[in-house]
Amino acid sequence: MFEQSFKNIDDILHRDAGCGTELDYIEQTSWILFLKYLDDLEQTKKTEAALAGKEYQFILDPMYRWESWASPKKADGKVDLNKALTGDDLTDFINKIDNENNGLFQYLRKFRASADSPDTIQYKIGEIFSELKNKIQSGHRLREIIDIVDGMHFRTDSEKHELSHLYEAKIKNMGNAGRNGGEYYTPRPLIKTIVKVVNPKIGDKIYDGACGSAGFLVESFDFLKKSKDLSPDDFTRLQKETFYGKEIKSLAYIIGVMNMILHGIEAPNILHTNTLAQNINDIQEKDRYDVILANPPFGAGIGREIQQNFPIKTGETAYLFLEHFIKILKAGGKAGIVIKNTFLSNTDNASVSLRKLLLESCNLYTVLDLPGGTFTGAGVKTVILFFEKGSPTRNIWYYQLNLDRNLGKTASLNEEDLADFIKLQKNREESPNSWTVNMSDIDQETFDLSVKNINKAPEPPLRHPMEIVEEIRKLDKQSEEILDQISKLV
Repeated sequence: MFEQSFKNIDDILHRDAGCGTELDYIEQTSWILFLKYLDDLEQTKKTEAALAGKEYQFILDPMYRWESWASPKKADGKVDLNKALTGDDLTDFINKIDNENNGLFQYLRKFRASADSPDTIQYKIGEIFSELKNKIQSGHRLREIIDIVDGMHFRTDSEKHELSHLYEAKIKNMGNAGRNGGEYYTPRPLIKTIVKVVNPKIGDKIYDGACGSAGFLVESFDFLKKSKDLSPDDFTRLQKETFYGKEIKSLAYIIGVMNMILHGIEAPNILHTNTLAQNINDIQEKDRYDVILANPPFGAGIGREIQQNFPIKTGETAYLFLEHFIKILKAGGKAGIVIKNTFLSNTDNASVSLRKLLLESCNLYTVLDLPGGTFTGAGVKTVILFFEKGSPTRNIWYYQLNLDRNLGKTASLNEEDLADFIKLQKNREESPNSWTVNMSDIDQETFDLSVKNINKAPEPPLRHPMEIVEEIRKLDKQSEEILDQISKLV
């Protein structure tokens, strides 16, 4: 049911002049879904309060609640078409900016300043709508979308489960659409594998400083929910004291918050901020995390003012994130980090210094080498670094993922592809695709960690050029004989 609803919404947005890409589709769908979710949440809390003999204090003032402007109902439960805003009246109500804060977005933005703390639903409301604008130009098309979303509900676990899967599919489509969409999407089979290897526990504080669509956080939530029968205290801990993220880009922040909400986290602890703007020397023990899971953005061009926050200065974004992650990880804490494979062998001073820091302050126990095409449209080869902070590296177990097909949009990575890695990684067994390197065999000046499969069958030697020439002559002679026989028959 919900799948067709999402398709219908995309069709409507496709016809609107203000929305031209998959990024626009998910952004505009997200804010409408969020307001419907907020209404369902408030109605649920109102019912719970009534059962407890209490009165519920609504977050939103009456005129800004979903039931007032989006879907006012008659006594029979049908939408009251005389009260439901549409056309220019609808877009004016949403977009209006005046001194009295009468516009919907203008009203919602003020919650960022008035909220008690960033981990409240009030703050999320203000943060989201401070970064958004309504791009849907036609109030009539917007009314069509609102009517569809009004039929979606966030009351039961099964409803949230279905919506979360469909939302994930939209995020994936956005990544496959090209342009900058791919930065929001890490293949879910890879995320699940990383979470399984790191193996977080109830009570761990889990962090992603470049969380994008919050894929690592929602998969960790699902993993922990299945790890044991949750007590009420466990569930409260997962809701409020387990998952933490930071994201600099507005759309990614919105998608990440919405994704976590759909997976069952009521007020996600995601901050809209530049992680790299924090001086890592200011990080204290209270700021540290037990588990870090991340796919930081790749690319050079970080300015000097940001580089000043790091002892090892570099313009490469992912390297600064790795430095940040090492610093903010607790002693004994574990991490699974995606990074370009060139990090393992680059000879510039920053790369060498960062590898030295990683190897001396952490136990880099596993490196997973991924094939090209793992990240659709990214065009780079990547590796996953698995490490534990607190003791230096002694041995590194490598696994090279070799597949019998090329990865891409039509042949993406799946969980079966990674099953052998998960199986062998438990005991770090050797195989044609896996091997162990001792630190004593690593150059102590360059700290080169290049992937060099010592167990791979050697390639057959190249033939001598004269041998190839001779074979060509023989083939030419055979062809002449065949053509001669054909001419005689004709």
